[in-house]
Amino acid sequence: MRLIKKLDIFMLRQFMMLFTGAFFISLFVLMMQFLWRYVDELIGKGLSMEVMAQFFWYMALMLVPTALPLAVLLASLITMGNLGESSELTAIKASGVSLLKSVRALIAATCVIAATSFYFQNVVGPNANMSFRQLLLSMKQKSPELEIPEEIFYSGIPNCNLYVQRK
Repeated sequence: MRLIKKLDIFMLRQFMMLFTGAFFISLFVLMMQFLWRYVDELIGKGLSMEVMAQFFWYMALMLVPTALPLAVLLASLITMGNLGESSELTAIKASGVSLLKSVRALIAATCVIAATSFYFQNVVGPNANMSFRQLLLSMKQKSPELEIPEEIFYSGIPNCNLYVQRK
C-alpha cells in the first residue's frame, strides 16, 4: 500500500485551489460570451427570475466541458510557475525526487477531471442541450410581437402585411 506523501498533498492543494478559481473564471467568461449570442431572446420578454435561472443553469452545464480544459491548463501553468518562482521545484529536485514523482498527484487529479469531463460530455451535456433548446424556443415564442421590426413592411404572418411605425 502506497502512502500519500506530503509532497503529493502540497502539490495537489496548490493545484486544486488554482483549478477551482480558474474553472469558475473561465466558466464565467464563456457564459458571458455565450450570453451575447442570445441577448435578443432575453431582453424585453418579461421573463421571470426562475426562467432566467434555468437559462443560466443549462448554459453553465453545456459549457462545463469547454471550461474544464482551460482551467486545467491555467491551473497547471500557474502552479508550476509559482513553484519555480519560489524555488520549490529546485528544492524538490535537490532532495532527490524526480519530476515525475513530484507531479504524480497532479496527473491523478487531471485523470479524475478528464473522467468528469467525459461524463459531462456524454450524459449531462446532451440533456442540458436539449433542455436549453426547449427553453430557448419557449422564450422566443413568449413574446413574438417583439420580433416585428419597426418602419418596414413585415410579412411574417400568413396573408397579412404589417407596417409598424413605432413600438
